[in-house]
This record gives sequence, C-alpha cells and structure tokens, in this order.
Amino acid sequence: MSREGFSAGSVTLAFLLGSAVGAGLALLVAPKSGPETRELIKEQANVAKGEALKVADDVKEKATELLEKSKEVVETKKEILESALEAGKDAMEKEKERLLTKIKFNEKAKEA
Repeated sequence: MSREGFSAGSVTLAFLLGSAVGAGLALLVAPKSGPETRELIKEQANVAKGEALKVADDVKEKATELLEKSKEVVETKKEILESALEAGKDAMEKEKERLLTKIKFNEKAKEA
C-alpha cells in the first residue's frame, strides 16, 4: 500500500493538511463577504472529505486484495508442506520395511 515510499495514510494526511492550509489562505486573501467565504469553506471541506473517502476506499480495496493474495500463498505453502509430510511418511515406512527385512535376513543367516 505504498507508492514510491509514501503510505496511503501519509498521503491522506498531507492532502488534508494542504486543504486546511489552502482554505485558511483563501480566507485571508479572498475579497468575499462572510457568507460567501463560509460557503467556499464548506465546498472545500466537502471536496476534501470526498478525496479522503476515495483514498480510504482505495486503501480498503488494496488491503482486501493483499489479504486474498496472502490467503492463496498460505494455502499453497500448506499444500506443499502436507505433500512433503506425506512423502516423508512414505519414505519412513519404506525404510522401516527395508530394515525389518534386513534384520529378519540377518537372523536367518545366523540360524543357518
């Protein structure tokens, strides 16, 4: 969720701070009346809110995608481990049978 080293949270915070500073500067230099200025501030706040919601939705979507990919990776690794475990069990059983056969052969050789 990082674009070129900046997290979505830091980008959102920078945007919101920039919006607040811009609105404050607009108040200082605007040759408008109080009601006009308040309406302008209200519009800017709505724009900032819309952008913040958009960023939040993007972050949520990317987090969901990352979670799904993580689940897939975990499932794949789980299947690999289960397969390796089964192969290990099979190899152990074969070796056990080989050793038992060898022991029985050695015992018969001693008796003869």
